[in-house]
Amino acid sequence: MSVAMSIIIGVSLSMDAFSLAMIYGTLNLEKKVIRQLSISVGIFHFFMPQIGFKIGKLILNVIKIKPDILVGIIFLFIALQMFFSLFKNEEVSALKGPLSLILFAFTVSIDSFSVGLGLSGLIENIHLQGLIFAIISFLFTYLGLNLGTKLATKFGNITTLIGSILLFIMSLEYLFF
Repeated sequence: MSVAMSIIIGVSLSMDAFSLAMIYGTLNLEKKVIRQLSISVGIFHFFMPQIGFKIGKLILNVIKIKPDILVGIIFLFIALQMFFSLFKNEEVSALKGPLSLILFAFTVSIDSFSVGLGLSGLIENIHLQGLIFAIISFLFTYLGLNLGTKLATKFGNITTLIGSILLFIMSLEYLFF
């Protein structure tokens, strides 16, 4: 597999991270959280294809839920949490604490697990692809979070409302389509 093809796959895998990062960026996250989240997504985009490549088939036989359903449920939960945060007096971020960062990173990286499964029949070593996926997803997440922050500064709480609606729609897509 060529490096160019790996980059194209990496960009494809990073699009959901970018769109979700834009949504989360509307919560006016601190720069420290933006860096931590971007790094977490990059790390997960490195390891998820590794896991899928090596033991993914075994895991999918044990877990009787499709990855899309799991992502849909997580997106729905996050969308509802963002929506209800609009009605509280204090600003609530759905990304408080390390567990939230890990959940976010896992959610946007689960598709790279499936790619690892698919690549197991095409290539001998997944490490280069994992590194490419990690770098691209880090950059897309970082850009998305910063763009979302700029939108929130300009448009205020309406961006959080729009973000929660978009996330809700994405959850329905994962759950039903």
